Amino acid sequence: MRHSALFLLPGNDSLPAGHMAPGWFHRITALPAGCRALCLLLAVITLPAGGQTGGDNTYEFLNLSHSAFATATGGITVSEGRGDLSLPYFNPALLGSTMDNSVSLSFSSWFAGIRYGYASYAMDTEKAGTFAGGLSFISHGRFTEADEAGNITGSFTAAEYGFNLIWSMQIDSSFTAGINLKPVLSHLERYFSAGLCVDIGAAYHNEQLLLDAGLVIRNAGFQIKSYTGQGGESLPFEIIAGATKRLAHAPFSFSLTLKHLEKPDLTYDYDPEDENSPGGFGEDVLRHLVFGVELVPSGAFWIGAGLNYQRRAEMRTEQRTGMAGFTAGFGIRTKAFELGYGHDAFHPAGGSNHLTVTLRPEKMFKK
Repeated sequence: MRHSALFLLPGNDSLPAGHMAPGWFHRITALPAGCRALCLLLAVITLPAGGQTGGDNTYEFLNLSHSAFATATGGITVSEGRGDLSLPYFNPALLGSTMDNSVSLSFSSWFAGIRYGYASYAMDTEKAGTFAGGLSFISHGRFTEADEAGNITGSFTAAEYGFNLIWSMQIDSSFTAGINLKPVLSHLERYFSAGLCVDIGAAYHNEQLLLDAGLVIRNAGFQIKSYTGQGGESLPFEIIAGATKRLAHAPFSFSLTLKHLEKPDLTYDYDPEDENSPGGFGEDVLRHLVFGVELVPSGAFWIGAGLNYQRRAEMRTEQRTGMAGFTAGFGIRTKAFELGYGHDAFHPAGGSNHLTVTLRPEKMFKK
């Protein structure tokens, strides 16, 4: 585990621990209710950011995909709600009234026996917006415990949990805003940690143009209790934007997602003493992009595929490129339920599998 200073305003490493938020945070409360969420979203984007990627933060499990559809179309989406209750996990503004009384269950198998999943339930109100509650978890399995001399002394487990309290409100016919409050608990052997973070998102829908778009600030927050009590660790803060375009006369939709907008350079320099840069401008741009495509031959069936370029660039080998970075999946859906499967190829040696089930009890048991 990496220990660093606690940033109450993620991405701004110039602020000391305990520094209070600037005055604009208090001024937005005077704005009309429909504008507050969007103003807060834009204000946070203007904060200076020294972005961090995998391995630099605690609670990295918050970035795992809990949706078969998202996994199949590149691993993440913040623009296409499609009535799938697993997708507000990425952007709370994708939560809508069509998900009322729906239940979503996701389970994924990862490497080295790691398992993780997500369960959520949504409820719509006429005036207060749409609410959803969820729980994500990751189980790292059971480990053999040994002392300094290598003598086996027993075993231990490691697991982490994230609670999701999601709210969304439709501002008008085109715009929706949402917030996801996420308390986090982590228990690794005898070490315990707790944190609090929030996702703030906005979504845009234009039926005439067959266009959807989304923007979200994810995992903005702080660590309440660190594993060792020696100071907080940074969270996997990220700004993501995306758009999905459907075709009017063909059963296709195409999506483009831009991740880590707060960090221009996503390349990793494995040899700091080497004067040659590991990438250039084109490489920097491509590593921010996630491509996805969906084919819907009928209303009851979909097929998806995608490409995460950064994953492909980092996980391929010189001897064998394979399908690293590519994703694929399919799903069947009815009025009462939807079953989706997604496969994410991390490396030529293998990948991970995702299964998502969405249930609509009121339609399942309708007389």
